[in-house]
Order: sequence, then C-alpha cells, then structure tokens
Amino acid sequence: MSDRKQGFDTLQIHAGANPDAATGARQVPIYQSTAFVFKDADHAARLFNLQEVGFIYSRLTNPTVMALAERITHLEGGAGGVCCSSGHAAQIMALYPLMMPGRNIVASTRLYGGTYAQFQHVFKRFGWECTFVDFDDLDAVKAAINDDTRAIFCESIANPGGYITDLDAIGDVAREAGLPLIVDNTSATPYLCNPIKHGATLVVHSTTKYLTGNGTVTGGCIVDSGTFDWSASGKFPSLSDPEPAYHGLKFHEALGPMAFTFHSIAIGLRDLGMTMNPQGAHYTLMGIETLSLRMQKHVENAVKVAKWLEADDRIETVTYAGLESSPYHDRVAKICPRGAGGLFTFAVKGGYENCVKLIDAVELFSHVANLGDARSLIIHSASTTHRQLTDEQRAAAGAGDNVVRVSIGIEDADDIIADLDQALTKALA
Repeated sequence: MSDRKQGFDTLQIHAGANPDAATGARQVPIYQSTAFVFKDADHAARLFNLQEVGFIYSRLTNPTVMALAERITHLEGGAGGVCCSSGHAAQIMALYPLMMPGRNIVASTRLYGGTYAQFQHVFKRFGWECTFVDFDDLDAVKAAINDDTRAIFCESIANPGGYITDLDAIGDVAREAGLPLIVDNTSATPYLCNPIKHGATLVVHSTTKYLTGNGTVTGGCIVDSGTFDWSASGKFPSLSDPEPAYHGLKFHEALGPMAFTFHSIAIGLRDLGMTMNPQGAHYTLMGIETLSLRMQKHVENAVKVAKWLEADDRIETVTYAGLESSPYHDRVAKICPRGAGGLFTFAVKGGYENCVKLIDAVELFSHVANLGDARSLIIHSASTTHRQLTDEQRAAAGAGDNVVRVSIGIEDADDIIADLDQALTKALA
C-alpha cells in the first residue's frame, strides 16, 4: 500500500496487525506463551541491552499485546504505546517515570471517583502528592504548579458528568510550565477526541471500556506523543539521566521519541509487573475493529435520550455536553468534533431515595460499575463509585446525591427511553 495516511476506519482494523508469518492467520493470534526462544546468545544479549526490538518474556512484551498497543497508538496519533493490566495501572505506569518522593501533580477536580481516591490517598504511600483544581479556572491551575510539580492530569470527557475539558487551554498551561499533560481519553476514545492534537504529552485509557466495548476484559494503555523534551529541565532524571540497570543508558538521549515507551516496558513493566494478558488483548483488538461504528451509535442514542430527559418534568438537570443548553456545548466542535460521547448524568427530583428507586426499577439498563459497554448501563455514583469522597468532593466531581450516571448503549433509542420512562414512573409514584 502507498504511504498515504489511512483513515480511522481502516486503522482500527489493520493497524498493528499483519497475517501471521508462520501460519498466514488473518486475525492476530493469541500468543499464550510466557517466554520466547532466542535465536542465539548474541540475539538474547541484544534484546536485553535494548539494542534490538523483540520478545523475551510476556511480563515485558508479548506479540498479541504489542499488536494492541500499536493499534491504539496509531489511532491516537502517538509515537509509541504500552498496554497494561487496567486503567488504574495505566495511570501509575504513566506517572512512574516522572515522579519520586516529594513530587506532585496537578489534577482536575472532575475525575472518576476511583482515580480521585488513587491520587488523593494511594499516591501518598509513594510520597507523591496531588493538588485538585477546577480546570475551568486557568489561573488556579497555574497557581497550583510549583517547582515540585511533574505533570498535569485530566480527562477529555470526564466521568461521570460528561464534562469536556478545554484541552487546548490546559495544553497551553502545561507547555508554558514545561510539564507533560496526561489526558485520560477513556470516555471519548480516539474516535471522538485526539488529545495529542490539543497538547497532550501522554494519553491513558482504560481499554476495559469503549475500546473493548463488550464488558469482557480489563486492561489499560498509555500512548506517548513522542514530542516532549524529557532532558530540557532536568526534572525527569529517569528518562534523561544514566540508568544504572542498563549500564548508564540515557533513555531520552538514546531513544528519542520512543524513550518513554521503552522505559515503560524495560523498567515499568519489568519492575511493577502490571502486565496485560494476551487473551484480554485479543478481545480488545476485536472490539476496536468496530469502534467507530459503535461510537457513532453511542453518540446518536445519547443525544436522543438526553433531549428526552431534559424535556421531562421529573428531571432537574441533564449534564450532556451535546445539548445546546450545556455550558460546555461550545467545546464539542473543538475538542470532540464527532460528538460528546455516550456518558452523562441527570438529576432526579426527590433526591437520593428516588435515585435508588430508579436504579431498582430499570429493566433494559444494567446496574453495574462499568461504562462503555454495548449495553446501556446505569449507576448511582454517590452510593457506589464516588462513595469514598466527601459531599463537597462528590459535588465538584458531578456526582451529587440526586445524580444518576448513564452510559448509553447501542440498543434502539426508543427502547432505552421507554425503560427510563417506566422506571421514573415507578420511582416517583
């Protein structure tokens, strides 16, 4: 094929995949092998010295997992990618080369509850700190940055409320501060949003969600833009300074745009062991083949359902950015030109108790702690995913007591609406 740039629909099927050299298998095989045979002693030495790309041990690299990493990297427009065991693992893997005790990150207040808890509590055990800021207040973001800050973190489309971050503005702040911007693109997927085009250095995913799309496996991925100068400031010695475990190799000097990716494999996966299994990678590869088709339907259905809810007098508010009434509607065309996703919240009149009744009354919706499935999903964040936060933190995250989160699936939109209608009737009877 020529060197012309391929479209998204082509890349989601073909990127990272070639017919198997040994058998001609068209689909990427599941390489269910712990280790891989070396050609000879010199070949083994070159692999361990990072002088040659290949496979050693599946904790580090595996052909099926690597095919998935390459596919997501192509879709995000990055230089390299690494897959790991979950979205939470991807967040730690992204920060691992950047941080050390006493360092901090600046993060948006609008984050998934589990991420908020990880950043606020778990990171302290590593000696890392996190300052949470409203990312609509750019002056506050700038003020939160100090000499110990090593990254800025946000979600492109925030979970649970569907808030869209102004990535261009935050990217400018990160660039002026000489810091990497890390964007969780799980809720948007690369079909709806390409954070790297808006200034992101690293993009993380919970591949568990829309990328797989069928609720079968957990996984995570980090994609590096390959554009950040890790040696410029002296703040990132893991990437710029000699690495003792590799005879003084300077990752950025030696590997350039691939420095972060190789470090994440050779050091991150080697030492943290947050490995994705090849069967899980296979499921996600198959899921991505239909990503654009599914996301189009998710968006189409979400618009219809959100408009119906907004017009219903049993509902107080709907947060979907795809609605013209949303304060973030103007960001859709700029940040997510193909639509505002399938995730949003709505506030039910009658508060907490009526939300619980609604959850218990749905029939088509599944009450699960997940999103991005082909099926429509529903949850009351205040009593589940955001339960560990304070009232103020839940409110800032968009998960108040009267709020229900929905992940709109790809069923018939009229059936989705009918289920919500009957459930609201029972809840508010």
